[in-house]
Amino acid sequence: MSLSQRQKDRMMDTWVYIILFIIMLSMLYPFYYVLILSFNKGTDSLLGGIYLWPRSFTLENYVRFLEDPHWYQAFLVTLVRTLTGAALGVLFTCLVAYGLSHRDLQFRRFYFTIIIFAMYFSGGLIPYYVVLRSIGLLNTFGVYIIPSMLSTFFLLIAISFFREIPGELKESAHIDGANELVIFYRIILPVSMPLIATMSLFLGVGQWNSWLDSAYFVQSEGLRTLAFRMMEVINKSNAPMDAIAVANSASAGVTSYSLQVAAMVVSIAPIVCVYPFLQRFFIQGIMLGSVKG
Repeated sequence: MSLSQRQKDRMMDTWVYIILFIIMLSMLYPFYYVLILSFNKGTDSLLGGIYLWPRSFTLENYVRFLEDPHWYQAFLVTLVRTLTGAALGVLFTCLVAYGLSHRDLQFRRFYFTIIIFAMYFSGGLIPYYVVLRSIGLLNTFGVYIIPSMLSTFFLLIAISFFREIPGELKESAHIDGANELVIFYRIILPVSMPLIATMSLFLGVGQWNSWLDSAYFVQSEGLRTLAFRMMEVINKSNAPMDAIAVANSASAGVTSYSLQVAAMVVSIAPIVCVYPFLQRFFIQGIMLGSVKG
């Protein structure tokens, strides 16, 4: 390679890094901006001119946000819901996918037809409500878990993934006397960690951020979720306040917008903390799904 060619390559690499840095900055800065606003007095934020760090640091936005007495109960409900829902969703989706990945399965084409139909067509909110009421899930914790135990989207990805696992592994286990459940738990799941991590992250985020089911299908205050409580706080901050509440908020430097940005930070913080531990498996799972799909 000539000297001029190496110089051209270096120049091209430099421009690529500059463009990627600009893209990264444009994606990360809005999150950082919301973070610094959440630690700044709301009344001071209205003046503008905040770009890199809080100008008037305060924790009052989070204090006001956490003043709701039902906050910790909602956090516990959401935490249990996320862990349980993600775990059972991964387990049952993988179980169904493992069965459908066998090409000699009877009525396999019929099962696939039902799955594809369910992906594209829905009965609507009212029939869904009637079904939940008929099976006794309304106003119970199970309404968060049972309807989401099977993900049709990840079902198709898992079927494609399981088909690519060498058949010799299962054949050798059959020779040793293992049944299908033993093969699934001892062989299939351990080699499917990228898929499992990817499903866990997506299903967990979906469970963590879901609030419509808590609004429509739950009446008990003890079963309200974190996302629903945050929507309540945002709605209350947008609602008209009496003179005393306005005076108290003004004295503390809290505004409706500062409460909203604090709610946003609280909602994304747990996911941001968990993602680095799953990043390696997550990237592998995405690549495997794209290649083997």
